[in-house]
Amino acid sequence: MYPEYVAAAEGWLHPDVRFPVLVRSDAEGLARDDVWAAGGELPPPTLLPAPVPSRAGGPVGEVLAGVARGEEPGVDELAVLLAARGPEVTRVAEVADDLRREIVGDVVTFVRNRNINYTNICTFKCRFCAFSKGPLSLNLRGDPYLLDLEEIQRRVAEAVELGATEVCLQGGIHPDFDGDYYLGVIRAVKEAAPDVHVHGFSALEVTEGARRLGVPLREYLVELKGAGLSTLPGTAAEILDDEVRAVLCPDKVDTEQWLETHRVAHSVGLRSNVTIMFGHVERPVHVARHLVRTRDLQKETRGFTELVPLPFVHMASPIFLQHRARPGPTFREALLVHSVGRIAYRGWIDNVQVSWPKLGVEGTRQVLRAGANDLGGTLMDENISRAAGSRHGQELDDDGFRDILEPLGRSLEQRTTLYGRIRTRGRRLRPPGEQPVVLLTPRGAETP
Repeated sequence: MYPEYVAAAEGWLHPDVRFPVLVRSDAEGLARDDVWAAGGELPPPTLLPAPVPSRAGGPVGEVLAGVARGEEPGVDELAVLLAARGPEVTRVAEVADDLRREIVGDVVTFVRNRNINYTNICTFKCRFCAFSKGPLSLNLRGDPYLLDLEEIQRRVAEAVELGATEVCLQGGIHPDFDGDYYLGVIRAVKEAAPDVHVHGFSALEVTEGARRLGVPLREYLVELKGAGLSTLPGTAAEILDDEVRAVLCPDKVDTEQWLETHRVAHSVGLRSNVTIMFGHVERPVHVARHLVRTRDLQKETRGFTELVPLPFVHMASPIFLQHRARPGPTFREALLVHSVGRIAYRGWIDNVQVSWPKLGVEGTRQVLRAGANDLGGTLMDENISRAAGSRHGQELDDDGFRDILEPLGRSLEQRTTLYGRIRTRGRRLRPPGEQPVVLLTPRGAETP
């Protein structure tokens, strides 16, 4: 089949044939060029170093030539780069990695954190989400649950004792929650650990909290900040294009609502990051629009700290089990989203994170050679990727990260959520009770 017919499969293919074609196609409607899957056990193909010399002519070469001249690529140009193939892929990765080296150097950073998913009960119907709706056969979620404040405090105290500087709070939208619930969680966390950085609550959670209290979003975000919230995650973004959101999450915040939530958050002093979940129903142009829309907001607010690409883990995702999505991105696509993100955000967002739970060790190494500079968190209690079927480890420590970096000759540094540096004596794991020393970077806005 030609790609345009794959993209319009509902009009051209018998229902019995649609899903087998979808499973075998990539984001452009061409045949998948590998059998790798995000979160799966098979290692990715080796794209870096390339088996043939890197080169890029034609449209990809023209766009990269413009990048070399300092031009800012728009939606059309970014979509061209996202469609790179063969030696072009290596050339895009090389350009991105040169920019990474120029902007942030060779240091690879990570934050020591703990995820606290306080409930898996959710009133929304995101069709990709396996965390609140995944099959019990995975033995990850068990029965519906809601952690009480005492258990949240216990997990926070335990995380800090193990050296965590951040707790990440996310969960389903429980039908009994109002905005006071989120305020209560933050206060409980700060009571247990006054100095811990609270990174929590998606755009959906805070908009729902404000709506259920009947207060303006700005007022509610100010109250959350006053209670101890430090930053917002970029989750609930998925793909910031309403064509895609109509399929993935039709009852969730739309593109403009997500952007406005982060615009308001930045205006009251709450920084956040940009996430993008890809490899399901989107095309390259949708990813390109996401990058440009968030770049435009960054030009306005300067509030985003990093890009966090999240390859779709398909195994237990409802939309895949319903035969309506691809089985995640190909590894070529995963590599390119990181590289093209680095190119798109040049001068605006300095940090590109790689999701090691989704890409695994070998995939992470290659992406670190393609523009990424951050490994994200140690992720004690990461449940959402695992609920979708990810087979990779739940937690890594300093030594695990150094094992990833050793073949690359790159150094590892622990950071704060806002990219200040934490010095640990002798580059070792800080034992319980030893306080970190926070070194502020020129852009630092965080105190120890």
